[in-house]
Amino acid sequence: MHVTSPVRTPLVTGGKTYADVTEDICKQVEGKPTKEWKVAFGISLAVLAYGTACLFWTWWEGLGVWGLNKTVGWAWDITNFVWWVGIGHAGTLISAILLLFRQKWRTSINRAAEAMTIFAVICAASFILMHMGRPWLAHWALPLPNTFGSLWVNFNSPLVWDVFAISTYFSVSCLFWYVGLVPDLATIRDRAQNKVSKYIYGTLAMGWNGSSKTWARYEYISLILAGLSTPLVLSVHTIVSFDFATSVIPGWHTTIFPPYFVAGAIFSGFAMVQNLMLVTRVVYKLEDYITFEHIEMMNTIITLTGSIVGVAYLTEFFIAWYSGVEYESYAFINRATGPYWWAYWAMMTCNVISPQLFWSRKIRRSITWTFFLSVVVNIGMWFERFVIIVTSLHRDYIPSSWAMFYPTMFDIGDYIFSFGLFFTLFFLFSKYLPVINMAEVKAVIRTSSEKLPKKISGVSKADRLASPAYKKDAE
Repeated sequence: MHVTSPVRTPLVTGGKTYADVTEDICKQVEGKPTKEWKVAFGISLAVLAYGTACLFWTWWEGLGVWGLNKTVGWAWDITNFVWWVGIGHAGTLISAILLLFRQKWRTSINRAAEAMTIFAVICAASFILMHMGRPWLAHWALPLPNTFGSLWVNFNSPLVWDVFAISTYFSVSCLFWYVGLVPDLATIRDRAQNKVSKYIYGTLAMGWNGSSKTWARYEYISLILAGLSTPLVLSVHTIVSFDFATSVIPGWHTTIFPPYFVAGAIFSGFAMVQNLMLVTRVVYKLEDYITFEHIEMMNTIITLTGSIVGVAYLTEFFIAWYSGVEYESYAFINRATGPYWWAYWAMMTCNVISPQLFWSRKIRRSITWTFFLSVVVNIGMWFERFVIIVTSLHRDYIPSSWAMFYPTMFDIGDYIFSFGLFFTLFFLFSKYLPVINMAEVKAVIRTSSEKLPKKISGVSKADRLASPAYKKDAE
């Protein structure tokens, strides 16, 4: 019997059946690329090509083509690295933590969020390679045997911790994403019309047969991976924050950085998920699966984490004053009133003020407002990383060494490269793999769709008969 809660808002609208779910999601994979997809993919390839040219010129000429100087030795490279790592946090949070808490609303968005995580981490890793200057020596950051030379790394350095944290995070995220894909790949395999597609999807499905034993093992491995991923959500950006917190530079040397960075990462990650899912929802006509309920739940999390970030900003100022260290106080006063004041106040406006608009239910459930504010949040989070890094470096103890950072076309071009790479990968994913987890949506459709049953306690007969869903079912 189809059981629907009379209290909870439905997560799947349109009275969908199991067959409808399969058809609606598979048709994007099985059909030919649309004209809109080709145009968008072509633009992303053009952006990637331009960015790649800038990247190779950077490697050919050296990091002198960036706007770095003796005082500001880190700038856009580390800003972009931390920003992309933060964006990659929402996918694992949706997949792992919400799975452990049995939150059904995650089922329509977890697949695309997991893919976003993987692509964002790849973009973040590209900036690690960029600012090395000699990417062919990247293996020196690994604890290789001494047969390669005396290459043992300094395990006291947070930069080395980054390598292990991000590579572990990337590996587990890929595994989680792929395991979740297997049942859907088997569905596409069974529906394939040509031998090439059948072979490719059949190989990727790894012999999935849909038996009860297979499903049981799928559930077990999902829970195990969720348990492994949950501490990674907290640890990865914590370790990234140690790049700054373990130093003695005023503005960086603070114990609030780990939880503050984690909250900011979830904040920016959910904003990017909103941007991607709102576009995917319209382009692939998935309004019945990515509903206003999903949008509102994600906006609620954005409001929560944005408020945490706002408290962290205020705490930083309080601790700088309470410490009695004049250099620490100056670092924060300089952020708000110095030459980069515009970046600081852009950060405060985007990250603290704009999310508070989501307290309004009308704005929280508005497509236009949600998309706009999600873009604003990601802009603000980029400015946050820029403010933390550049304003803490450009003025130190000796006024004669004070300097300003101005990005060059190669700073900007390398950043553009990461966007081209990210969207090229996401467009390929959205075309050749199902963007929504069909198996998990089917698992919740009986209790989370809007189709009302003929008999249900708590709903009067008159209300049932007046329901459009009931009339459609009766016909």
